[in-house]
Amino acid sequence: MAEAQTSTEYIQHHLTHLTYGKLPAGYERESDYGSEVLTESTWTFAHNAVEAKAMGFNAIHVDSMFWSIGLGIFFCALFWLVAKKATTGVPGKLQAGVETIIEFIDSSVRESYHGTSKLVAPLALTIFVWIFLMNLMDLIPVDFIPHLTQILAVNLLGADPHHVYMKIVPSADPNVALGLSFSVFFLILYFYFKEKGVGGFISELIFHPFYVGFGTPGKAIAQVFLSMFNLILESIALLAKPISLGLRLFGNMYAGELVFVLIAIVPFWIQWALHVPWAIFHILVITIQAFVFMMLTIVYLAQASTTDH
Repeated sequence: MAEAQTSTEYIQHHLTHLTYGKLPAGYERESDYGSEVLTESTWTFAHNAVEAKAMGFNAIHVDSMFWSIGLGIFFCALFWLVAKKATTGVPGKLQAGVETIIEFIDSSVRESYHGTSKLVAPLALTIFVWIFLMNLMDLIPVDFIPHLTQILAVNLLGADPHHVYMKIVPSADPNVALGLSFSVFFLILYFYFKEKGVGGFISELIFHPFYVGFGTPGKAIAQVFLSMFNLILESIALLAKPISLGLRLFGNMYAGELVFVLIAIVPFWIQWALHVPWAIFHILVITIQAFVFMMLTIVYLAQASTTDH
């Protein structure tokens, strides 16, 4: 299929998600056999990025959901299997690797989080390993799984190969990256309310660190003046945490995925000279992005649990 496409079509195809959603009534679908006007709202797979956009919020990226959930199940099954077969003697390579990861996460949590929550360490472990596995999918050759998916869809379902998409890096999908980050954000709010209460949380947004008291008219005016700006700044800072957390992960992984796709369109004899150095460098990016997401999560939860102020 790739040989029949222009470079632009090839890139667009590899950056388009397998999307299932509802097209509105009256939508005109274009196909190789002409156009078709839908007489009623229809749940279907999008044939291209234009149809996916027309679906709006009534859509889901099937490929992102499949790979993210599948990798999550794989992570849980792998660690459960290692824990079940763990031995106190000389560990095997797999057990040694898992123990190294757990010890690394445990030391990171102990250094950054000084509360007593039993949730933080398992959460940090889950975030690091799950994001690492999702990022790791970027090292699979860009044409391998999408081409295999097209072959299966054509032979088993009779689908048009031009309408079959498969992006295998969930963290390069802003929906997945922001979904993870906003899940962390809700945990931050939970820790705030648990440790400081609703009143303490609101008072910190309004007053910290400008509390001067209302003892005199001058102090009262200063307090009101500072509190107005403080509420705005602290609210922006609070909301910026999940947004920056998710966009950082998405931006780095999407850029890496795009570079691999661009390398794939150059002549084959040049690809190896470009692909191997970029893949080696990208291994660092994959690991660092998982680590940064995990560490910032720990730091944000530690800040939410602090009751010194």
